Amino acid sequence: MHFLALETSCDETSVAIFTDELQILANVVASQIDLHAKFGGVVPEVAARAHLQRLLPTMDEALRQAQVKLADISAVVVMNSPGLVGALLVGVSAAKMLALTLEVPLLSANHIEAHIFAARMAAGRDIFPCVGLVVSGGHTSLFLCKTPLDFDLLGGTIDDAAGEAFDKVAAILGLGFPGGPAVEREAALGDPKAHALPRSFLKEDRLAFSFSGLKTAVLYALYGVGKTRGSAPGPGKVRADLAASFQKAVIDVLVAKARQALRKTKLARLAVGGGVSANQALRGELEAMAQHEGAEIFIPPMKLCTDNAAMAAVAVEKWRRQIFAAFDLDAVPNYQGKN
Repeated sequence: MHFLALETSCDETSVAIFTDELQILANVVASQIDLHAKFGGVVPEVAARAHLQRLLPTMDEALRQAQVKLADISAVVVMNSPGLVGALLVGVSAAKMLALTLEVPLLSANHIEAHIFAARMAAGRDIFPCVGLVVSGGHTSLFLCKTPLDFDLLGGTIDDAAGEAFDKVAAILGLGFPGGPAVEREAALGDPKAHALPRSFLKEDRLAFSFSGLKTAVLYALYGVGKTRGSAPGPGKVRADLAASFQKAVIDVLVAKARQALRKTKLARLAVGGGVSANQALRGELEAMAQHEGAEIFIPPMKLCTDNAAMAAVAVEKWRRQIFAAFDLDAVPNYQGKN
């Protein structure tokens, strides 16, 4: 079985081809970083137009790399939720057209659950049930993952996602877009203990996150309490220390809440996904925590952390259960669990 998957949920146009044995034959990603960098963040209308322009060339390249033809495709998969609605619609419309033309089944994949399935793919074996931590630009959430298709939300952010906070702090510090890699590089030069920044809900029992106040604390540390305007610092100790202190605060909260989730669920497996999980300092501290808790941890390699179509292989689980999507499948911008 050959599956062709489309991913257009945000600012990465991606097409993958994989088998029912979860062998990835191609996983092509056309990045839009160059288009959004000048705006300091993703512009939904720009992203949707870029998907329209890049989807067919990306699909052609995926077919070439996989050395298969459209006639060899057994099913079409599309990420239809969550994400930017205009961007999602490009992928959903293209997937319907392909499935109808090729006369093959259409399958949907949930972008959030696919991030956790990427960890399962990297593991090469079943990892469920587990605690799932998704940390990305749009989501910071903990799940009880009973199976690849059965998730219960344990808790999430009440405001900014961790990745969004990285982007905003990068803008404050004049580090550019995307913020995650820029802050990580700068943090490596600084002292994480230089600033006592807030760690929301760190000692509370509930599994919730909040990073908006942390962003404001960085502003105040830079310009003074109550002040939110000024020139971004140039290279040097001030900028590096703020980046390191901010990153450490985010990591402390993510690690603490993942530990709480493991203890509450009494599970000994933690799967982590999303673009922020590419952060090396976060990976290291999560691994150390899991070892201390006697838990297994599963984090995908870098190429499967950020948005990509290969993680849509979670739809193979739907195919095995004959859970096909109807041709009135819609784009669903907000996470609504099973879809």
